[in-house]
Amino acid sequence: MSAAGKTTVSRILAKRLGVEAIGGGEILREMARERGYNPTGDDWWDTEEGMKFLKEREADPEFDKEVDSRLRAKIKAGNIIITSYTAPWIVNGGFKVWLSATTGTRTERMARRDKLTIEKTKGIVKVRDIENRKLYKELYGINLDNDTSPFDLIIDTNDKDPEQIAEIILAEQERRKK
Repeated sequence: MSAAGKTTVSRILAKRLGVEAIGGGEILREMARERGYNPTGDDWWDTEEGMKFLKEREADPEFDKEVDSRLRAKIKAGNIIITSYTAPWIVNGGFKVWLSATTGTRTERMARRDKLTIEKTKGIVKVRDIENRKLYKELYGINLDNDTSPFDLIIDTNDKDPEQIAEIILAEQERRKK
């Protein structure tokens, strides 16, 4: 879910492994630019323009199917780390990791990252969680609340920093190679 550490950890792993890291969010930003938006900054999604784009996306299920199509192509090319809500369910192969954190932890992280109040961030996290759960349930039947079946590794990130999480992932990958 949002602010669990996906993007930060993926960047650390990409740097250590010498590969590219990309997420569904980057693909959505690419699509927003193609439609004339100016998606800059981590908090763009929470701006008036970002919300307008997300409403467009919400009205057209083909948006997310296009994102997934573009992600599949990047995954197929290999040597990449993907952060995506849907890829674990719709793409075979790879090493799939679920990062979990409580709503409170995610709210604190997002507030710190985006320099927002906890109160404002609580609302953002709540809306994002509801919208993501609804969208992926409708599009693919994915239950983000409790279906972790596609994942090779599940990490509770509440009490870990991004470097520790990256170490856990790399150690588990190494262990599985043996």
